[in-house]
Amino acid sequence: MVLFIKHIDIEGPGTIADFLEDNKIEYTVIDLSSGDKVPKLQKDIQTIICLGGPMNVYEENKYPFLRDEDVLLKKVVDDGITFLGICLGAQLIAKATGAKVTKNPEKEIGWYKVVLNDNGLKDDLFKGLPEIFKVYQWHGDTFGIPDGGGRLAFSERCQNQVLKYGRNIYGIQFHVEVTRDMISQWADAYKAELESLKGIVSDKKKMLEDYVTLSKEYIKQAEIFYVNFFSIAGLLKRRFFSFPH
Repeated sequence: MVLFIKHIDIEGPGTIADFLEDNKIEYTVIDLSSGDKVPKLQKDIQTIICLGGPMNVYEENKYPFLRDEDVLLKKVVDDGITFLGICLGAQLIAKATGAKVTKNPEKEIGWYKVVLNDNGLKDDLFKGLPEIFKVYQWHGDTFGIPDGGGRLAFSERCQNQVLKYGRNIYGIQFHVEVTRDMISQWADAYKAELESLKGIVSDKKKMLEDYVTLSKEYIKQAEIFYVNFFSIAGLLKRRFFSFPH
């Protein structure tokens, strides 16, 4: 069983859910923003994927569920459960493992290149991916690398793009799961943020145009990434799926 943790309704599992359905891997989704409670770890939960959200890890007073989630993620680390944190999820696992989460020098919103370092090139999570590839970003904070953890990738605007802790706990600052509709929804929901950064980051029209241009390559990258991650998790039974276009 794969457990997805959502923090806002519009930031869901996207193409990861498509992959799991095509590969007949069972999953469930909880949405903390809708009142779902942070669950206790159960034996049938083999993998946890913590998704993005507009809140910051240090806003526990405003979003009390973040405090409960921190307790859960510490337990995930202690028990060695396979974990993937995406964007906010990566920052949360960094915090749970003792690293600091701070403002990035500048926001990354839109399509940017990420570079794998030597550790990333050797890691099974990125097997079959090129050293440099384009990803979709939407973040203003950045995570540190915890003691005992490692950095696997960086970008020009944000030095820590991927962290690994232990054997099977990962955090990625960028989004692998996005669809065209998700990008459109985020641009509408966070319109004020985009407008405040006009001229610095991509606008909605440009981000959607870039998605059309990059979608074939991006979907292929996602396929490789998912095969790698769910193989690490021991959940992959076959190596075929197709995303809807």
